[in-house]
Amino acid sequence: QVQLVESGGGLVQAGGSLRLSCAASGRTATTNAMGWFRQAPGKEREFVAGIRWSDDSTYYADSVKGRFTISRDNAKNRVYLQMNSLKPEDTAVYYCAAPKYGSSWTDKYWGQGTQVTVSS
Repeated sequence: QVQLVESGGGLVQAGGSLRLSCAASGRTATTNAMGWFRQAPGKEREFVAGIRWSDDSTYYADSVKGRFTISRDNAKNRVYLQMNSLKPEDTAVYYCAAPKYGSSWTDKYWGQGTQVTVSS
């Protein structure tokens, strides 16, 4: 099992910035990537950003490219999501996630989520 705990959400004005943090513990050696998803009210959960351990490659949803940056701190088993130029449509609960097996996102571990609210 892998446990994921997010922090860093909050309320920010449009154009502002927030940094989310996700701390991983447990059998982290079984997973080769981590990422962030989000779910807005009345919408399905969607992928936001991911990072692969093997080569530190990163990938993003088109809606956040150029504004969000995912990074990791190996020593602390943490992943971060730096969110800049936030828009009201970025308002959602943000979830940290990790694949249960390697880099396949078919089955995932989830954190409990952290609320991000962007006011206009």
